[in-house]
Amino acid sequence: MSKTTPVPFYPTYIELCELKLVDYPKLNDFITTKHKWCLTHWQWGKSFLEYTGRNKSNHTYDRFRNEIEKFLLWSFLEKKAPIDEFRKTDILEYADFCWKPPVNWIGTSNQERFKLKNSYFNTNESWRPFKVQAAKSQLSKDVDKKKYRPSQQTLTSTFTAIIVFYNYLMGEEFCYGNPAQIAKKDCKHFISDTQVKEIKRLSSSQWQYLLDTAVDMANEDPIYERNLFVIASLKTLFLRISELSERENWSPIMGHFWQDEDENWWLKIFGKGRKLRDTTVPSDFMPFLKRYRLSRGLSGLPTSGENNVLVEKIRGQGGMTSRHLRRLVQDIFDHA
Repeated sequence: MSKTTPVPFYPTYIELCELKLVDYPKLNDFITTKHKWCLTHWQWGKSFLEYTGRNKSNHTYDRFRNEIEKFLLWSFLEKKAPIDEFRKTDILEYADFCWKPPVNWIGTSNQERFKLKNSYFNTNESWRPFKVQAAKSQLSKDVDKKKYRPSQQTLTSTFTAIIVFYNYLMGEEFCYGNPAQIAKKDCKHFISDTQVKEIKRLSSSQWQYLLDTAVDMANEDPIYERNLFVIASLKTLFLRISELSERENWSPIMGHFWQDEDENWWLKIFGKGRKLRDTTVPSDFMPFLKRYRLSRGLSGLPTSGENNVLVEKIRGQGGMTSRHLRRLVQDIFDHA
């Protein structure tokens, strides 16, 4: 077991923009009392994540934050060397570390990084950089941390984030090479997969069964009207869950439904790549839209300029995040 104890480095994007180290006492001590270069490298990571948060989605920010945080923690605590001096062999050594991290670097649940107490952001002692959880189908929820291994997708995400990080540092003239780009092709943990891949998507009959389940649940209990509306939107409008969600720079509202001069309905969507598009709303979706609106005490059809959120919270104000929407969808899957 490693004797080092990792601590979280970066909060949410909104908190990062306002971060002052004096408000994070343990983090401040951690990065200012070790090697002289630690504070500089932490600031590089902060600048990169601020750039990511400004220009990318919340999901991309969270994914890059997880990976850059782990990488810098490893360089501070395990390698004890500055990342601008790394070579290909150092990155491959880090890949070996990620393949089999120390058990005290592995958690078994999602944990927030910092907890606000007495006007200070205190480090959450339960947070860990790596996470392993029991499969939903597993009866016993006990997990053996020693059996942790990252998936090929996770390993790819790790390299992608580090490569992009080094590219950013090169653009800022902090580094003059990208060892991660060179190391990726020599990483022994990648498996060359030439199998025919079956695309994982629901068939038409499976979608219909899921929709029928949601209808039955909403008929029995109006609390599931939201679930039904979300399932109908995903099935009929071919939307991503994130496209229904509240984001920092976009709030889906009922006023985004609109009719053209031929009385065709459209929905304005802010989607992948931060692009705005109009998607057609077929007639078989309209009964679900009317039903959901009436359950909220609204008129049957949206009006121009209407500011009611598209998918409302039961408690609180504003729209729902992707995480909350996934729970609504998962609830229907669990009953199907």
